[in-house]
Amino acid sequence: MSFKDIDDTMDEYSIGWVSVADMFDAGFAYSSYAAGDYLALTMRIDERKVAPAVLKKFVMKEEERIRREKQIPRLHRAARLEIKERVRAELIRKSPPVPSTYDLCWNLADNTLLFFSTSKKAMALLEDLFKETFNLSLILQIPWLTGQRLVEGEALDHYEGMRPAILL
Repeated sequence: MSFKDIDDTMDEYSIGWVSVADMFDAGFAYSSYAAGDYLALTMRIDERKVAPAVLKKFVMKEEERIRREKQIPRLHRAARLEIKERVRAELIRKSPPVPSTYDLCWNLADNTLLFFSTSKKAMALLEDLFKETFNLSLILQIPWLTGQRLVEGEALDHYEGMRPAILL
């Protein structure tokens, strides 16, 4: 699923694949994703957000303006909720989408994938997007297990002698 830009829309969120070389290349010009047995992709996420403090400030200003205009001491809960939603939609419309990118390298011969982020949120989004795009599930492996798989013969015995340690 390639990335769809939301700069010219009112959408708040978009996620998809782009080229590692160019975050604006969702069409993968010149097969920029393939190199031998490897696929290199970037997961791009664009999101429009409004900081809670900014939203609160503009909601309070709008509530105060309406109270003065109507000359009432307090607004009803339904009116406050309507104001909050209207102000939020207006601020979202004005805010540009903030892009985030996360690279990955998929070794098709080994069926391994290296994802260059340790963010739990990014990993969860990757799992969902990967499943949706390729209809494959990912299994998280710690570096110790990856190293163990790569070592052979006598070196494997030596590797097994080393154990991960908890550093205090």
